[in-house]
Amino acid sequence: MRIGIVILPDQRWAESQHRWRQADEWGFDHAWTYDHLGWRDLVDGPWFDSMGTLTAAATVTSRIRLGTLVASPNFRHPAAFARQITTVDDMSRGRLLLGLGAGGIGFDSAVLGGETLPPRQRVDRFAEFTELLDLILREDGTTWRGEWFAAVDARNNPGCVQQPRVPFVVAANGPRSMRLVARFGQGWVTTGTSDEDDLEGWWGSVSALSARMDRTLDEAGRDPATLDRYLSLDAAPVFSLSSAQFFADQVGRAADLGFTDVVTHWPRASSWYAGDEAVLADVATRLLPGLRG
Repeated sequence: MRIGIVILPDQRWAESQHRWRQADEWGFDHAWTYDHLGWRDLVDGPWFDSMGTLTAAATVTSRIRLGTLVASPNFRHPAAFARQITTVDDMSRGRLLLGLGAGGIGFDSAVLGGETLPPRQRVDRFAEFTELLDLILREDGTTWRGEWFAAVDARNNPGCVQQPRVPFVVAANGPRSMRLVARFGQGWVTTGTSDEDDLEGWWGSVSALSARMDRTLDEAGRDPATLDRYLSLDAAPVFSLSSAQFFADQVGRAADLGFTDVVTHWPRASSWYAGDEAVLADVATRLLPGLRG
C-alpha cells in the first residue's frame, strides 16, 4: 500500500513549505494539493495556485511524488496546461502525478462568468479535455478541434521527463468517466458516492465502485494490474486521522478492496479536515513503515 497526503494551498509558502519537506522526510509516497481558484468556505482565502505550489514543492523535496487532486477543465485549457505540466515534471525530475477530474459546480465554474454545466455536459467536456491533453503531451505540434476545445500546432517540446507523458490519475465514479480511466488512466481515484452520513454506508459505496471499475476494465480488455487505484479516505464522514488506530483500520479496509494507494489530508485547525497534527506525526513516525509494507 502506498500512502499519500493532501496539503491544501491555503498558506503562504513561508508557512507551508515545512509541510512538504516533512511529508518527504516522513516517507509518504505522494503529496497532493487542490487545483481550484477558490474552494468552498475557504474561498475568501488565503488561497494559492496549485501548479505554482507544486513547482515550489519540487524544490524542497527529493523523492516524494507530487500531484494535483484534481485538475479540471473548469478553468484550464489543455494547450496552456500542458506547458505547466511539462514544467513541473521537469522541476521535480519526473515526480509529477496528474490528477484529473470533470470539475464540479461552485466558485471554479462561476468565477469566469460562464454557465454552470449539468453533469452530462461536464463529462462531455472532460472527455474532450482528457483526450486533447493526452495528445498534446505525447505529440509535438497538435492541431485539433472539438466541441469544447481547439488547438492549432500546440507544442510540447521538450516533452515530459516521464515518457510518453506524466501519469494520469483520473477521478471517476460514473460509467462514462470510468471508461476514460480505462482508456487514458494510469491511476483511478474515487471519493465514494454514499449520501448516507455513516461510515459503513460510505464503505459500501466504495466497494460497489471498485466492482464497477473491475467490470469497466474487463469490458475494455484491460489488465486490472496495469491500473493503480487511489482512495481519498477523507471523503468518508469521519476524518481518517481522528486517531492513529482509526487511520490504520481505514488503510486496511482499502487494501482489502484492492486499492493500491490511499490519500489523507494534513490536519487543519478548523473547518475542513480539522484535526490534531500530533496524530499525523504519530502515524508518520510509528505506523507508516508498517502500513506501507
